[in-house]
Amino acid sequence: MDTNLITYLACICFLFIFGKVFIIPITKVLKLVINSILGGITIFLINLVGATFAFHIGLNVFTSILVGLLGLPGAVCLVIVKLLIC
Repeated sequence: MDTNLITYLACICFLFIFGKVFIIPITKVLKLVINSILGGITIFLINLVGATFAFHIGLNVFTSILVGLLGLPGAVCLVIVKLLIC
C-alpha cells in the first residue's frame, strides 16, 4: 500500500512538471499569434488612412509579425522605411 502512494505522488509530480514544460511555450506562441493579428489590424488601419494620401504598406506575414513583435515602434519603422524607399 505504501508503494502505491509513492507511485501516485510520483505521477502527480510528473504531470505538474510535464504541464509546466509545455504550457510556457504554448503561452508564448499564443501571445505572438495575438500580437501578429493586432499588427495586421494596425497595418490595415494605416492603409485605410493612407489611402487618401496614396500610401500603402503590404499586409503579409512578415509585416504583421514585425508589428506584432515590436508594437507601435514596428509600425512607425515600416512607415519610415516605406517613405524612404518610395
